[in-house]
Amino acid sequence: MSIAQLAPATMTRPSARWLLLGSLALNLFFIAFAIALAIRPPAPAPAWDRDVFVRAERIAASLPANDATILRAQIGANRANIESAQAKFRAGQDVIRDSLRAEPFDAEALRASMANARGARQAFDQTIQGVFAGAAAQMSQPGRQALADWPPGRKSAGTKP
Repeated sequence: MSIAQLAPATMTRPSARWLLLGSLALNLFFIAFAIALAIRPPAPAPAWDRDVFVRAERIAASLPANDATILRAQIGANRANIESAQAKFRAGQDVIRDSLRAEPFDAEALRASMANARGARQAFDQTIQGVFAGAAAQMSQPGRQALADWPPGRKSAGTKP
């Protein structure tokens, strides 16, 4: 056998080895990735809740006891106003969805429904903010500080890292 006949055989062997090693490494990576996905802890629940009363209760639970009582009383006293404002906002969102689904599509109707929902959202925000402002006026300094730092663990704007 001549050297010309041996050269092609020896050239393909090293590249085949590297291909085999690369394939093995890639397979091990995917196996490790699958195992990591299988044993990871479940995803945490979202930090927000769409129900304003559930969220307000979570905020109240993070306050000092007396301040939590004040907030709960304000929420309870204004519950009908909050529910009404929230229902109007959600209805406005539904009208937007209906406008998007309408055939034939009417861009002006969509713009009008968005403007109405925007107004309803502003009214809802003003209602909630009014309740919190009324409660904060009666709270202690630590309670107002806890409101400012909500959610718990958030650093105050005035604190240094």
